[in-house]
Amino acid sequence: MPELPEVETVRAGLAPAITEAIITRVEVLDSRSLKRHPGGVEDFRQTLIGSKILGVVRRGKFLWMPLGLPADRAGEKQLALVGHLGMSGQMLLRTPGFEADKLTRVIIGVKAATGEVVEFRFVDQRIFGSLAIDQLEQTADGASGGFSAGVGQGQWWQNLIPSSAAHITRDPLDPNFDINAVLAKFAKKNSGIKRVLLDQQTLSGIGNIYADESLWRAKLHYDQPACSISTPKAKELLEHVRQILADAVLEGGTSFDEQYKNVNGEGGYFAVSLNAYAMTGLPCKRCGHPIKRETWMNRGSHFCPNCQKLKA
Repeated sequence: MPELPEVETVRAGLAPAITEAIITRVEVLDSRSLKRHPGGVEDFRQTLIGSKILGVVRRGKFLWMPLGLPADRAGEKQLALVGHLGMSGQMLLRTPGFEADKLTRVIIGVKAATGEVVEFRFVDQRIFGSLAIDQLEQTADGASGGFSAGVGQGQWWQNLIPSSAAHITRDPLDPNFDINAVLAKFAKKNSGIKRVLLDQQTLSGIGNIYADESLWRAKLHYDQPACSISTPKAKELLEHVRQILADAVLEGGTSFDEQYKNVNGEGGYFAVSLNAYAMTGLPCKRCGHPIKRETWMNRGSHFCPNCQKLKA
């Protein structure tokens, strides 16, 4: 599943092209991609057509686009178009007439601020992802809803977040990330540290890939109880998390197959920097022992059994 670096890469690709764009056309090719939109296909179309995309915002793995409604509907609601990539969702930008992308589920035509006509295509192989329109609400801490590269600064939607994402905590790249609050949560959890890292109500944006990488750098076993980790070590781990996420963003995320793509249909390059994830059987770059993969929560955990020993 795409994690923070992949979603940020998509956000950064979408924002220059569709911020301040007017939605002119909506074509729903597969209604299953609207499963999280309670109003159905026609409500989705009618709400979007004529609306303006005010920005593209991300918190953790969560992406949304605040909407400026047409004058005849202005003031009704504060809404956003919310995108879930799921396991295989892609958000592609195409020019009209560009060859069809296989497994396209929704096409949204927009007229950009420059006057250029652009197609936003939502492509999804497994249909675990979705698009939906959601009500915006005030953030719990009164700070910005998420990262928009400064576009939201001073805007009415700056401190708002979709109701479906209100439970998602801030990610380590968020300026308002509260490390002390996260450390306090660690201290109360008996669960293994990897399970805690993946809990989006503890901190957001981390999935299987970047959890394995962060734990390898910190020399921590994935099943080490979070509460047994000292505060200095936990701080070190969170710094590794922050740095790995930032590095992966610069590389455009991690691609292993045809599922994750950026808005131009290209993969990311962080895979060449991996030390643990998908390195099963290869020598640890730190000590030379073979990296091991163990089944964990219906997925796999990759670690060095020599460097990352479970401590009593």
